[in-house]
Amino acid sequence: MYSHLLEEARLYERQAEAAISKKQRPAYHLTAPSGWLNDPNGFSRYKDRYHMFFQYYPYSSRWNNIHWGHAVSDDLLHWEYLPAALAPDREYDRDGCFSGGAVELEDGRQLLMYTSVRKEEQPGQVMREVQTQSVAVGDGINYEKAEENPVIDSDMIPEGGSRFDFRDPYLEKRPEGGYYCYLAGRDAQAGGQVLLYESDNGFQWKYVKTLIRNNNRFGVMWECPNFFPLDGKHVLIVSVMDMLPKGLEFHGGNNALCLVGDLDEETMTFTETGSMSVDYGIDFYAPQTLLTPEGRRIMIGWMQNVDAFSIRASDAPWAGQMSVPRELSLRDGRLYQKPIRELEDYRFNKREYKDVIVSDAEGENGGRNGERNRERNGERNGGKIIQHPGEKTVCELEGVRGRILDLMLRIRPAAEKVYRSFEMRFAQNDEFYTSLCFYPKTAVLQIDRTFSGTRRAILNQAQCRIDTDVTDLNLRILLDRYSAEVFIEDGRKVMTATMYTTESADRITFHAEGAVKIDVTKYELGRSRKSR
Repeated sequence: MYSHLLEEARLYERQAEAAISKKQRPAYHLTAPSGWLNDPNGFSRYKDRYHMFFQYYPYSSRWNNIHWGHAVSDDLLHWEYLPAALAPDREYDRDGCFSGGAVELEDGRQLLMYTSVRKEEQPGQVMREVQTQSVAVGDGINYEKAEENPVIDSDMIPEGGSRFDFRDPYLEKRPEGGYYCYLAGRDAQAGGQVLLYESDNGFQWKYVKTLIRNNNRFGVMWECPNFFPLDGKHVLIVSVMDMLPKGLEFHGGNNALCLVGDLDEETMTFTETGSMSVDYGIDFYAPQTLLTPEGRRIMIGWMQNVDAFSIRASDAPWAGQMSVPRELSLRDGRLYQKPIRELEDYRFNKREYKDVIVSDAEGENGGRNGERNRERNGERNGGKIIQHPGEKTVCELEGVRGRILDLMLRIRPAAEKVYRSFEMRFAQNDEFYTSLCFYPKTAVLQIDRTFSGTRRAILNQAQCRIDTDVTDLNLRILLDRYSAEVFIEDGRKVMTATMYTTESADRITFHAEGAVKIDVTKYELGRSRKSR
């Protein structure tokens, strides 16, 4: 039995989606059919297709009474919208169907578990969101909420836990049968924590233990836990609210945190061996992961920052994007992320330049000698280098421009004296640009969208420290119409940012203080080679 709220959402999203052209959306990042999108939910493989559900309000590009949207894909890059899966249409979830997970039951049906929210008046006439966990079961398109709901209620929270911060179930099938659920909670003394529950059938659950406590180290509340084995270790990824900055490892506000450790599977005891940020940019939160049939661990996050959602205009037809899917691995105790390999099937129109010298007028190899070097390098690589006079000496490579690109960049000194800085600007015209700037002396890479066209006083810069050989830096930069994802040193670190600059701003330029030698390989991204 489907409620009128769900049917209304399904009707509205069909009509609204039809009014938004493909050119108004990113080329290979998932958005909502219409309206607001935030956390990925129920990221899973079911009936030979990838399923992505998401927190969703179809009627406006601002957060409101949360539904679950739904999309499916064969390659994790191009998505087909399905009808909305859940609406807040029961007494126990009347104020929102928040984040959760998905798993296939033994009978072949798909089980969704989500945080069901209802507001209740507390002492002092204060309204608070009471959070419980509920389930719905279905066939991959339509889902029925269970009569047993809520299946994990407030009386199943351990002593000291909060029923107002108790959310975001992540589901896992146990090897011996049955299911685990990892839930984000908040302890009055220790702050964020991850709670473990188990079930034989997915409908009756019991509390097992507290898997890990924050002990007030990282922020005040943890959200959206993911817990999985990876390359001989176990990885816990949580999203952290209200964090104090810690050097350049964690910025202030909301972060995605990765804890690496060892799991004693008999006692379900997790022992940490390391911690790090998942993404060092501006816009990445609430990621979810899945395991592909061939054994790859894939992660997708919400490509937005809670404190900066106003970068998107309030009258926009949609707001919020998912990141590119990322393949995860561990090397020497560190999380590595690489764009999903399927993206390479969509590359075309390759342009490549080797040993291009970029320098300022006063720097080494500057002036007329620098111009001759640039001209010679450009001709040798099948193009020309366009030199723009002005305040800065600017290098622009013919054929290297656009907003839907896969671009590889290698940066190294072109003289004995190390350069002072190197900058790449993209999504650029005479008025706007977003930039990457590297300072080798301090080994800091900065992404900056201050001049991208935003009119809001929001977080516009982020920095990370390069902890490898800073004299030879390798970057892979994925550009879509409204975003940039920068993979540093084969994915050792990643920086993500959104920008909503007019799409006609498509120039890419290079600047240096000193003398820099660069290699550039550019691909445009479009239809798969299999369909061309």
